[in-house]
Amino acid sequence: MRAVVISLGLAVPVAGCVEAQPDAAPFRPDYRGIDTQLLDGDLVNFQVAMTGARTGEDVSDYAECAAAQYALIRGYGFARHVRTNVDQQGGLWRGDAVYTISSALPRGLRTIDAEVVVAHCAENGIPTV
Repeated sequence: MRAVVISLGLAVPVAGCVEAQPDAAPFRPDYRGIDTQLLDGDLVNFQVAMTGARTGEDVSDYAECAAAQYALIRGYGFARHVRTNVDQQGGLWRGDAVYTISSALPRGLRTIDAEVVVAHCAENGIPTV
């Protein structure tokens, strides 16, 4: 029993000597703007651009924030994601997203409550329309 206690006691200092991994670069997005185009009735296209994105998900989040705010501006409370295409060249990320907006919760799996999303965007410093 004593040998186990000693070996455990020796393992603790060794574990403490492991060097910490360097943190990833801090997230410093630069949001470059949103262009909005009403396609047909409740179908809206959002073109967004940014630098400093970690992945395409950051670009998609930016487009979702634009869609949520746009829905509220137009007097609607909900949106449904149709599609988002993301492209990156030379550090500039672009997103091309399409959403439908509606006053009632739309059918589908990728729906958003515009007020909740806009509040989340504000908390995370993501600009909206």
